[in-house]
Amino acid sequence: MAFLPKTAIIAAIALSSTYMAAAQKIKITEGSLSALKGQTEVNTMYEYDHIKVGDFNNEDDYIQKKKDEYNKKESGRGDTWAADWKSDRAGHYEPKFEELFTEHAGIKAGKFPQAKYTLIFKTTFIEPGFNVGVVRKNAYVNGEIWIVETADNSKVVAKATVDKAPGRQFGGFDFDSGTRISEAYAATGKVFGRQVKKEAE
Repeated sequence: MAFLPKTAIIAAIALSSTYMAAAQKIKITEGSLSALKGQTEVNTMYEYDHIKVGDFNNEDDYIQKKKDEYNKKESGRGDTWAADWKSDRAGHYEPKFEELFTEHAGIKAGKFPQAKYTLIFKTTFIEPGFNVGVVRKNAYVNGEIWIVETADNSKVVAKATVDKAPGRQFGGFDFDSGTRISEAYAATGKVFGRQVKKEAE
């Protein structure tokens, strides 16, 4: 078995990172991110209302279909999958977004109710993708990011759209949909964090 030299591996990781950053688009549609200048913390909130998943216009229909499929293969497996599908949000997606945003924006993201501003990530579409070894389809996420005043969420200072934030794990070991999707949230945190840093300097 041939092994890649260390330099080749580093180059591949860098290329993968560049691809992840370039493949998605985050566009400011209202206001300015300059409001975050000087802030050290930003509160975070997440909304998953009216999500479309893959070919399904209703997330509940997608969950029911997958749940039934897995339960037919193994009793109880579908129920476990359905529970994981929801718990992955707080358990994986949100921490990934916050970790990469914090790293690249230089502003701590998390549950900071005392922060002046709140970042609301509103997911509107999830493509779960798949990975069966020889064939794969990357996950991706669409949504909106709103920056609002924490004291009054109706006061919006900036809005941005997230288009096709890609989710895949380097090395191809993302056989679980939760892993792929969490990487899409990580990619969004990275790109949006960089944008915030640039505009809030």
